[in-house]
Amino acid sequence: MHMADALLSPAVGGTMWAATAGTIAWCSARVRKELDERKVPLMGVLGAFVFAAQMINFTIPATGSSGHIGGGLLLAILLGPCAAFLTIASVLFIQALFFADGGLLALGCNIFNLGIFPAFIAYPLLYRRLAGRAPSQARLVAAAVVAAIVGLQLGAFAVVLETVASGISALPFPAFVLLMQPIHLAIGLIEGLATAAVVAFVYRARPELVASTLQQRPLGNLPVRGMLAGFALAAALLGGVVSWFASEHPDGLEWSIAQVTGSGELPETGHGVHAALAALQAKLAVLPDYAFRTGAPADGTDAAGSSRAGTSVAGLVGGLATLACCLGLGLLLRRRPRKG
Repeated sequence: MHMADALLSPAVGGTMWAATAGTIAWCSARVRKELDERKVPLMGVLGAFVFAAQMINFTIPATGSSGHIGGGLLLAILLGPCAAFLTIASVLFIQALFFADGGLLALGCNIFNLGIFPAFIAYPLLYRRLAGRAPSQARLVAAAVVAAIVGLQLGAFAVVLETVASGISALPFPAFVLLMQPIHLAIGLIEGLATAAVVAFVYRARPELVASTLQQRPLGNLPVRGMLAGFALAAALLGGVVSWFASEHPDGLEWSIAQVTGSGELPETGHGVHAALAALQAKLAVLPDYAFRTGAPADGTDAAGSSRAGTSVAGLVGGLATLACCLGLGLLLRRRPRKG
């Protein structure tokens, strides 16, 4: 659901930027007061893990479409809503600036859609209530699946509303929503199962980590080095190797657009805010579309090898950049002892 700038008017994009900036400021204030300092490293490695996981598009059978996890719910389960929102915002910021994944005008929408709904609606209203304060593994799995589906459905519906409200694309509400919701229902089911699998793994290895977030209490002396190493290794493998095998089918949003318009991408306006932001993004993106700028060798001798190398470099560089961004943010916001 990484929206492109071509879907949005400057008014809608700017409004969503303001709403997202306000939420980031509020979350930052809450995190400064409440964040357990021992969760700062978790913000970093989980951010890198989600960045890498979002590179893995999986095929939706019988549709010609694909999807990837959003990761917002997983972050909320392991970090809490406010820290999760800041972490997913960092992931999407790195993706948009350095990999041209999602537009700069659309960045506010993308953070809102992939952050607000899972962290502040699906997690507290569904996941926590279904899991309970002393959950079993079965309840955790069921809660994760239900919350992931609902969170993604809300995000997909928000994409439709933001696009239609902008009024600059030929995407009528009835046709667009009737395609977006079912395809993201399938994607949400797979994300729910993937989230449940990760949560179940963490619950078996360190049940106190899941319980501490549910019960809103600090980690205390719980050892987390093994968990940090595990997620860091998983991020490196996902971004550096597994990303080679990601589905090449269009994602759910691109597929829905193509079903309505006959093309997976909408033409840019070519002037004003859109043109300026597109030019800026082109300059900032060091690995656009998770590939080398130069593309494959001119003689075509090793196109597949060059493509895989570019993907691996993008996965590792992006993971490290997200790790640094999240760690820096967490350290900046950590509580400092009062003087005197």
